Amino acid sequence: MSAGAVSGEAAPVGVGPRRQAPLATILVTFSLLLSACGGGGSSAPVGSGVSPTPTPTAGTGGTCSLRSRQDWAAAQIREFYLFPETLPTVLDPAAFSNVSDYIDALTATARGQARDRFFTFLTSIAEENAFINSGQTAAFGIRLQTDNVARRVFVADAFENAPAFAAGLDRGTEILAIGTSAGDLRSVDAIIAAEGAAGISTALGPSTAGITRSVRISDTGGTRIVQMTKADFAIQPLSPRFGSRIIIDAGKRVGYINLRTFISTADPQLRDAFAGFKAQGITQVIVDFRYNGGGLVSIAELMGDLLGDNRFASDVFSFTTFRPEKSSNNSTRTFSRQPQSIAPTRIAFIGTAASASASELVVNSFTPYFGTASGLIGANTFGKPVGQIARDQAACDDRLRIVAFATQNSARRGDYFNGLASEVAASCRADDALSALMGDPAEASTRAALDFLAGNACTPISSDARGAAIGDVPRDRRALLLPDRPNAAQREVPGTF
Repeated sequence: MSAGAVSGEAAPVGVGPRRQAPLATILVTFSLLLSACGGGGSSAPVGSGVSPTPTPTAGTGGTCSLRSRQDWAAAQIREFYLFPETLPTVLDPAAFSNVSDYIDALTATARGQARDRFFTFLTSIAEENAFINSGQTAAFGIRLQTDNVARRVFVADAFENAPAFAAGLDRGTEILAIGTSAGDLRSVDAIIAAEGAAGISTALGPSTAGITRSVRISDTGGTRIVQMTKADFAIQPLSPRFGSRIIIDAGKRVGYINLRTFISTADPQLRDAFAGFKAQGITQVIVDFRYNGGGLVSIAELMGDLLGDNRFASDVFSFTTFRPEKSSNNSTRTFSRQPQSIAPTRIAFIGTAASASASELVVNSFTPYFGTASGLIGANTFGKPVGQIARDQAACDDRLRIVAFATQNSARRGDYFNGLASEVAASCRADDALSALMGDPAEASTRAALDFLAGNACTPISSDARGAAIGDVPRDRRALLLPDRPNAAQREVPGTF
């Protein structure tokens, strides 16, 4: 990942009492803050995959001893944390058996105030770089949503170049049972009843290539058992099936774009998509962020530029503000027209409680310029108007993400910790129908977005209307699945397994 990276968080998940919100990562860079990770608002140096990970020393001495790593993390947090007044004056690290629990304890007050919901965390440099630069991860390649009351699990998205899609799993597939083989399948109902949603994460196994599971699934083709093996693959930011398309609705051409995650490889894909829109004279756009937990802020800025052909070079996209002692790092980002930029007259942003960080930054940045000509469709977003820098201790493969700055739009609005529903000028409540692909005019949120662009009346989103329905599942029971300690891909693309 990059210097001064910013991290974001996505929708609440039912993975146990201590972590109720999945973490997704956004990245902004400030090279003066980090000597090891590059700078200038881009990602870390591109690698060719996950490099060998140093094993931290478990003893009591040395740079990578538990105590040394804890002391290093505390020093970085005390220097850069956006909410220094919330940090405990003294907190003995000896009471904690790992670095992550110590970090969680340091930031507990801000978390209780909903200002740092596990946004400050420790991760692996090598793992995170591999994902941010190329989308690389080891998984089955599906995104899962749970209904913990009915004890059911559904596939919300399937990555086209991954094992699960090849095995026949896709959006709308229900997973009924999981086992290491067809002979030891446990029903999802029994797993959630005994262990909660965290049991599903456990049953699916670690994020390691070669892990095999058998699953009983149900879809339009009936019920059957399939076997899947986790493999290394790269998540594609724009789906080759529904990532970008032009929808003809009531005789009008509407550009539709669905961005899964803001990573480096999204740059050429977004440019290609918008070049197509420009060639077709598109002036109305649907931007689908419904499961997008964040990513590189540089890519968020690019999306702003691609939607900003009618913006002046002096128009502000966003303000970035650090705590007073670090105000020399404050910055203002203005729009920069690109060869592929279009000049939309109306924009419909599709969101859910899984839409966070960079996704929210884009939506918030357009609100002052478009007013009611831009709208939030679906449900209230997660609410993360703050970002993280990255601090690296390379010898230990430790990257510490620290909430260090806040972002605002040109109207200096950025206090949306409760989501964007109360900030946008227009919104339309809509379900997220798993029975159809995203971008299909028959899919509920896509249909609502088209109706908004057409000027049709709708029911606004209330500030507490987080999430959306799985079929007839009430909104407040829907959650993207995330393990207690997610890996880099799971933070960026919540629900990934």
